[in-house]
Amino acid sequence: MATTLLSSKATVSTPFLGQKLATHRVRVNSKKSSSWTLPPRLLNSRSPRCAVDAPFGGNISKFPRINVWDPFKRLGIRRDASEEEVWSARNFLLSQYAEHERSFESIEAAFERILMASFRNRKKTKINLKSQLKKKVEESPPWVKNLLNYVELPPGVIILRRLFLFGFMACWSVLNSADAGPAFQVAISLAACIYFLNDKMKSLFRAGITGFLALFVGWFMGSLLAPMIPTVLVHPTWTLELLTSLVVYFSLFLACTFLK
Repeated sequence: MATTLLSSKATVSTPFLGQKLATHRVRVNSKKSSSWTLPPRLLNSRSPRCAVDAPFGGNISKFPRINVWDPFKRLGIRRDASEEEVWSARNFLLSQYAEHERSFESIEAAFERILMASFRNRKKTKINLKSQLKKKVEESPPWVKNLLNYVELPPGVIILRRLFLFGFMACWSVLNSADAGPAFQVAISLAACIYFLNDKMKSLFRAGITGFLALFVGWFMGSLLAPMIPTVLVHPTWTLELLTSLVVYFSLFLACTFLK
């Protein structure tokens, strides 16, 4: 009786145990099959490849020439493109791909390489011009070399200041042409020229001689050039003395600005 009960319990429990194992295998197999049957394109579309490609989780366009080595080809311009064309190409591409960090860096890098190459070419051109000028000076006659030893090129600020001073004297003389002659303005200009020359030469005697020599040269050149001016271009109140003084102002400006 006991053996029959045990055998009946064993026979009753075995189907339930086998059913549980079967259902467990079905679930495991169904999980495995579901993970392997998912298409790869859906897996790739769920998550971005890197954080740079989609920093805000949206679909951002990528610059197609991001890995092109030539900066001109990367920006899509010719090698002889002007500066305006380079700037316009860079601004257009940034407006299209500015949200993509790698594309932005690629466009900016190409733009900077083109600017640096242009800067180097300009620098080489300036150096070549200086070397050519120096070569011509060395090949010039001895009297030209001796003359250039007395000439210097001051900074641009000094040139503009002195040009303004003597230009003001010229305008003052023209405005007072109907009342009096330009003797007073010429005297002030001569004093200013001697002052500037003394500041460079450190010798009042040399500065005075150079200033009066510049005055004489300007007056002589003015007396020759003034009668050659057509009367149509001359105001009725302008005298020969006034036209000559204008040349004198220019001569004094050159002497105190460019002579050593």
